[in-house]
Amino acid sequence: MKIALDAMGGDFGPDPLISGADLAYRTFGTHPVLVGNQKILEERIRALSLGAPFEIVDSQDVIAMKEKASDVRKRRGSTVWMATELVKRGVVDGVVSAGHSGASLASAMWVLGRIEHVDRPAIGTILPSLTGHFILVDGGANVDCKPTHLASFAHMGRILARHLFSKTDPKVYVLSNGEEETKGNELVQKTIDLLRESQMPWFSGPIESRDIFSGEADVVVCDGFVGNVVLKEAEGLAQTIVHMMREAAGENLISRLGGLLLRPSLKRVRKRLDYAEYGGAPLLGVNGLFVISHGRSNSLAISNAMGMADRLAKSGLTHTIAKEVAAMSPREKGL
Repeated sequence: MKIALDAMGGDFGPDPLISGADLAYRTFGTHPVLVGNQKILEERIRALSLGAPFEIVDSQDVIAMKEKASDVRKRRGSTVWMATELVKRGVVDGVVSAGHSGASLASAMWVLGRIEHVDRPAIGTILPSLTGHFILVDGGANVDCKPTHLASFAHMGRILARHLFSKTDPKVYVLSNGEEETKGNELVQKTIDLLRESQMPWFSGPIESRDIFSGEADVVVCDGFVGNVVLKEAEGLAQTIVHMMREAAGENLISRLGGLLLRPSLKRVRKRLDYAEYGGAPLLGVNGLFVISHGRSNSLAISNAMGMADRLAKSGLTHTIAKEVAAMSPREKGL
């Protein structure tokens, strides 16, 4: 698979991005196409002594984090827009960007367009659980939603779980403030009613936020405002837990000795909590594969994001979503 990378986005410059692309080539066999300032990229590739067979598409313009997402429409020579156009033209099989997330969403929407019957594309964020991973959708693309939007998120999240986790029958829940179907706000209750009326055997009902990491759910559905709050809280909590473990392990001599014995186990825990292990989150519902990565992504995160894009491109995720969303009931489509 050829995967385009917005090689000038991210918080730390191009080095971790192109190093991640090189690692993706060596780990997954992904063919990297870098989009960015050709002179700078060639200099950095030489300086880092990287050996992947990079293709470079020259782009002199970058949408900075402080700029408006809507600016991207007027700057079609920017890295994120040009990388997305490569997907549209069939030059590459997917795109990864750790740059301005709003500009990434805007580029995907305007360049690739929405899949028919998908009113709101959503971010499928992968999070760790006690038994592996689950998908939170929407991770932040849509602040205000209707029940039909959440029903669409449920379908698309389930398809992603099948493609990414190789699960034949993923369990889908709607995030609520209680496990009883009488709880939740109007959006939650109407979404539950809609999915129940559609008689979807994979829909398991509401789930509380304290239970989403238990491993019971494969997909948890919510609007983008709630989803982004959950995502940022989980990220902050993971960092806090790691910091607290370090402090506890260094309190006294006995703690330090215990810390040495537990070091391999603590490393495994830290690895499971590290966002770099998941790399990025695919944007579901657009006519092409677009993976959004964290602005602070290191080379491992970029490599895993490109590996995810490679895998989802091979599995035909976009085609499957288009096919199965078309089969949704008229009411689920909002018709």
